[in-house]
Amino acid sequence: MTEPNLIDPRKLYETDGFPKQDQETPALQAKMTPKPDCGEESYVGTKQLENRRVLITGGDSGIGRAAAIAFAREGADIALHFFPGEERDAKEVAEYIQQAGRKAVLLPYDLREETAPKEIVQKAVEQLGGLDTLVLNAAQQISQPSIDELPIQQVKDTFTVNIIAMFALVKEAEPHLPAGGAIVTTTSVQAFHPSEHLLDYASTKAAIANFTIGLAKQFAPKGIRVNGVAPGPIWTPLQLDQGQPIDALPEFGQNSLLERAGQPAELAPVYVFLASNKASYVTAQIYGVTGGEAINL
Repeated sequence: MTEPNLIDPRKLYETDGFPKQDQETPALQAKMTPKPDCGEESYVGTKQLENRRVLITGGDSGIGRAAAIAFAREGADIALHFFPGEERDAKEVAEYIQQAGRKAVLLPYDLREETAPKEIVQKAVEQLGGLDTLVLNAAQQISQPSIDELPIQQVKDTFTVNIIAMFALVKEAEPHLPAGGAIVTTTSVQAFHPSEHLLDYASTKAAIANFTIGLAKQFAPKGIRVNGVAPGPIWTPLQLDQGQPIDALPEFGQNSLLERAGQPAELAPVYVFLASNKASYVTAQIYGVTGGEAINL
């Protein structure tokens, strides 16, 4: 009798923490130790997103990279937004997209620039021939030990990149999105259980969760579904780019119920599902991929 293919989730990936490390902004996945698993070698598509035209923000590394690789292998063409300076990572993702036989459009933009959302959507539509799916994933996360050490300019930048840009991108994309299209946002477990050193970041993630559900109510009459994913501690460049205190990195994710940090590849199937026709009766939902930490809104 053939045995089932069972994998103990506690024993996947890095179970003993991570070495101390730091990078200058912007942090690159190519320089991380160990490199995150974004499904480069493991993700196998089944044509769930055949001929879809997808815009992914923050798609050069981490969760966005995993989503881009998965979406391409599911049959989608990808417009890949990334922060200028992250070209090395973005070009690697483009190669994986092209190896899957799909089109890759690279869009280097700083979302703090007011004109960026409009230009991103315009170029995505022009070069993909349309747009039916958004994965709004780009984020800034900078750890500060207390509010008196938190620069107000950082607060403004974090809100601009993480949530205001989402409003702007959706406003620009709405005229192009057809019935059957989908929007998937990236919120966070921080929206529900904020860490004291991520005051501004956690606040934006709570705003994203609220935005996601409110937008879903607006877009349901248009036949467009809107859902969010709330990751827990996931090993991405965001953590090295001042996203965590350096001394905390060795224990990053070790206090989850599964006793390890998650990898971007473990989130990609959730993004695929929420974008696909298989989720035809799923909207206004937040899916937690947290290693066990509860989320509620």
